[in-house]
Amino acid sequence: MIRMACSVYLTPPIFLHNANNAKTALNASPVKIARATPRSRTFAQFAIPPLSTAAADFASVDGTAIAVIGGSSVAALAAVLTLTDPERRRQLQAEDVGGGDKEVVREYFNNSGFQRWKKIYGETDDVNKVQRDIRLGHSKTVENVMKMLTDEGSLQGVTVCDAGCGTGCLAIPLAKEGAIVYASDISAAMVSEAERQAKEQLQITNDDQSPPPTMPKFEVSDLETLKGKYDTVICLDVLIHYPQSQADGMIAHLASLAENRLILSFAPKTFYYDLLKRVGELFPGPSKATRAYLHAEADVERALRKVGWKIRKRGLTTTQFYFARLVEAVPA
Repeated sequence: MIRMACSVYLTPPIFLHNANNAKTALNASPVKIARATPRSRTFAQFAIPPLSTAAADFASVDGTAIAVIGGSSVAALAAVLTLTDPERRRQLQAEDVGGGDKEVVREYFNNSGFQRWKKIYGETDDVNKVQRDIRLGHSKTVENVMKMLTDEGSLQGVTVCDAGCGTGCLAIPLAKEGAIVYASDISAAMVSEAERQAKEQLQITNDDQSPPPTMPKFEVSDLETLKGKYDTVICLDVLIHYPQSQADGMIAHLASLAENRLILSFAPKTFYYDLLKRVGELFPGPSKATRAYLHAEADVERALRKVGWKIRKRGLTTTQFYFARLVEAVPA
């Protein structure tokens, strides 16, 4: 097996918080992200999905050194990137399953992707450094969404649609707080695992001091075919699998299901994150992953405004391999 090392440097601004919680941007000297300590931010700074599902594949090969490097090397890096053809790889994936993005996502998360992300979202020690870091970022997402919801009052009896529930990382905590949860995922394997974990955890946590939690209702469904009306609709770590043209329609449909609040997470499209994603595409992993799409916050906001919604809260949390934007929208 050939092991490759890539030394590419970027110098993103470093944000520091002073005693008054003011945020100051500093221009940093080049640093290697491979040595960086995962950072998370507190309230109004929320967590979100991995920069790319492909990142877990390309970085999961222990021994591949990926460093991030800066400004003066951008031109040289851009020249290298033009020699790769990730779009061709994506086209071949779609041809393999006989469809587009949705079919690729369904196939991946029913097979190799299910096994990979079940480990990342679980508690097993059988994960590498990158996967453990992504697990940390995802857990922060769930924690911050739960805080957003519970800070405004009890969830007892509140209807919540968890669109793209995965293995139940959010649906189960919601049920424990008394919410009436409708959880769905495009992957039948994910839904089966989420239902199994819900039955196990909700039975264990039941006691005589509080009303028993209502078991979430799980179903296999893509975002566009979801039906019903819910107080709150939440969609975490899903939009990264679809281009903005499809994401616009998904956002509009999810908003039509929500009566009071819509919470979305997506991988933010900035020059820095886009460059990191393309570096990752230089080193495709041994197994196939889904296509990864970054979304500009302005595009997501535009899609929400188009259907009569506005963003009320927003935040960004990053770890070393986990980059995410979270927005909470309400009717305008």
